[in-house]
Amino acid sequence: MVVASSLLLGSSAVSIAYAADIAVAKPDAAKGEQLFANGDAARGILACASCHGAAGNSTIPVNPNLAAMPHEYLAKQLRDFKSVDGKAPAARRGPNGAPSIMTPFAAALTPEDIQNISYYLAQQAIDPKTAATASNEATMERGQRIWRGGLPDRKVPACAGCHSPNGAGVPGAYPRLAGQHPAYIAEQLKLFRSGDRANSAPMYDISDRMSDADIAAVADYAAGLR
Repeated sequence: MVVASSLLLGSSAVSIAYAADIAVAKPDAAKGEQLFANGDAARGILACASCHGAAGNSTIPVNPNLAAMPHEYLAKQLRDFKSVDGKAPAARRGPNGAPSIMTPFAAALTPEDIQNISYYLAQQAIDPKTAATASNEATMERGQRIWRGGLPDRKVPACAGCHSPNGAGVPGAYPRLAGQHPAYIAEQLKLFRSGDRANSAPMYDISDRMSDADIAAVADYAAGLR
């Protein structure tokens, strides 16, 4: 099911835009680390680590863990926070269609910056001390049932089918959800459901068939996977 960012959740098929970014320059993890950890004041780029934690291990529930995410997925999500032409709404928006908090940050990044930061984060290890865990025992069984078998009566597929049984995701295709903050997963599913996050048609269809209780249960369960 879901991830996302700030950047998590949904399919991340490699696009023409991504191919164009690759042609600009080979990703440089060292430059990505510098931008992530320190930002670039001269260009108005804030340090990503201030919200997403050291090496992408966030300690703030509303901000996603980004460490070990597929670099193709992260690059696509950062691009999706931007308006394609500077006029049309970005594919990833906040509640009620408002600009995402990530929009101004992503707007300051060049294609090279996006590739470098994403490549750096993909190489970082998940910190077991800060990774989120499942905490709601009352919904554990329901969450596990949705993760492993979906909701057949509502045509909701098993989350494990795309995000893998252990929540590790599929590199280059689907994000890792294991250890992700439950609050973030739930928020992204609701944004998919409302259409405010419009960068994955499959996730819109899936979340549209889920209740708030379904979302809360599976989000908590996913957080506890390893």
